Amino acid sequence: MLTTDQKTTAIIAALEDIKAVDILVINTSKRSSLFDRMIIASAQSTRQTKALADNVEKKLKEIGEEPLSVEGGGSGEWILVDYAEVLVHIMQPAVRAYYNLEELWEARPVVKAPK
Repeated sequence: MLTTDQKTTAIIAALEDIKAVDILVINTSKRSSLFDRMIIASAQSTRQTKALADNVEKKLKEIGEEPLSVEGGGSGEWILVDYAEVLVHIMQPAVRAYYNLEELWEARPVVKAPK
């Protein structure tokens, strides 16, 4: 069984393999007893969103980790992969901006770089 940090590192590597953008890791251990890390990543298309989720599942399965659940695969706009202490949100940029999980889970507003 992997530690939270090992699981987080493996998930980030799997996301980077398929060119996820704006990968963010939020330490939620002091804010929630349900999970310790939240990883948020953006994908540029529905196809990429699904490919990212599939690659995370594949790479973690290779090292003995199975997700508790996977939600949102039908639409491909937002896929949640639940690895107990680590949640992975893979989102289209518009959905990510709308729900703004970064601000919700951070104690302070997140300043975004100008485009």
